[in-house]
Amino acid sequence: MNEAAAAMVLLAVFGWGLWSARLGRADLTAPILFVSAGLLLSTGPMPDPETTREVVRLLAEITLVWVLFADASRVGLPEFRADLGLFARLLGIGLPLTIAVGTLLAAVFFGELGFWLALLIGAALAPTDAALGAAVMSDPSVPERIRRTLNVESGLNDGIATPVVTLAIAGAAATAGSPHAAIGELAIGVAVGIGAGLVGGRAMRTARARGWASEDFAGPGVLALALAVYTGTHWLGGNGFVAAFVAGIVFGAAAGRGSVREVFYVEQTAGLASLLTWLIFGAAAVPIVIAHTDWPVIGYALLSLTVIRMLPAGLSLIGSGLPLRTIAFISWFGPRGLASIVFAMLAVEDLGPRADRAVAMIGLTVLFSVFAHGLTAKPLAARFTKHSGPPATAATGATATAAAAPGGFLSPAVDDTAEAGTTEDSPRAAARPPGAAPEPARATAGPPAGPPTGPPGSGEDATAPPGPEHAGSDRPAGVLPARGLLHRHPAHHRPDGP
Repeated sequence: MNEAAAAMVLLAVFGWGLWSARLGRADLTAPILFVSAGLLLSTGPMPDPETTREVVRLLAEITLVWVLFADASRVGLPEFRADLGLFARLLGIGLPLTIAVGTLLAAVFFGELGFWLALLIGAALAPTDAALGAAVMSDPSVPERIRRTLNVESGLNDGIATPVVTLAIAGAAATAGSPHAAIGELAIGVAVGIGAGLVGGRAMRTARARGWASEDFAGPGVLALALAVYTGTHWLGGNGFVAAFVAGIVFGAAAGRGSVREVFYVEQTAGLASLLTWLIFGAAAVPIVIAHTDWPVIGYALLSLTVIRMLPAGLSLIGSGLPLRTIAFISWFGPRGLASIVFAMLAVEDLGPRADRAVAMIGLTVLFSVFAHGLTAKPLAARFTKHSGPPATAATGATATAAAAPGGFLSPAVDDTAEAGTTEDSPRAAARPPGAAPEPARATAGPPAGPPTGPPGSGEDATAPPGPEHAGSDRPAGVLPARGLLHRHPAHHRPDGP
């Protein structure tokens, strides 16, 4: 890629930053636009294919780790426990059925590939990527429970499918593989995720309360923590994707509500990385996929997005108490994305040309999913909301929205003013007459009326008793997010000050 192509890529990223909201209203998601841009770039000179494949795999892997960590940090532990039955159905029944049906149909369609490559196809296309349904995940009119279910399913099924993919690649390469080793990898991933998330979250909370942590660098620190969890888990022989997601859940709970600031930085960085991943996928992988595509491959890709995903997911949710319309909605929104790309690149790396046809099926399914789920997310979310009516209960606080993928274009905002009360930059404060006293139960931006009880730099005020939503929180009500990390909810008012 020459300097002119690099400049075009960077301008495309800047253009998305300018018009992402407007393009989103036209149902044009970032994956759709950047895969298309990559296809246009593929007509020019490209780097060495071996180097390109390694770049795609590495970038997709890093992006997926950040996405999993950031998504999980938005899932509150009480809500996670409350909906554990739904998650268990989708992950304990739906996911294995999806892998089994996908493997069976791959063996029927492409018997010459053998069992192990058929298993590779079925397992690599089983994980979902909630980021491709951006309009669903960022639409507050879609019930929070539905968005949280899609988010947690997407976060955990990547890691659960990884041992199956590893076993399939090992079988195709005629090397050793064991289900017991796969269970051990999952256990190590969960253990490392819990330990790292707890220690990291408590350390960040303490540093924030004592004024040790700089707001300008806390975000990059959490970014590094997510990657450290992943690489450390691999070093210990565990499942890094499971560790990243579990660490995100525990970190979000342990770090307190102030973690919104640090995790937002992770989301923004992962958003940029995902743009580049989709662009390179369009430029380097899609032309190869198209070259190996025929009618059986197209037929399997269409079945993967419909029957192979929707039938097992629907069956697993029968008896859960959800209406049939909701079950159909959840079953359809199982997009294929970054995890499938990572698995395909692992197969190419270990199996070489033997995996070309299997990789073509995986790549084509992801390509179809980018357009099918990206274009249908907004209309189907609106239709679902219209027929289902408003949510039964209003969500508040940190669980007001379920987390999606990062980078502004993928994840909903956390309404921090709803959690933290009125700030001096909020519309409520702007409407207050000059000189009028602030509302009694809310923190103010001015100096406290009494001596602070917290340590220097903590900003804790003994004169303003916290409301119920602040009980047990180390974060004062009037504290804004770190500089530059503005919330992405359309109802938020952008602060005029720095």
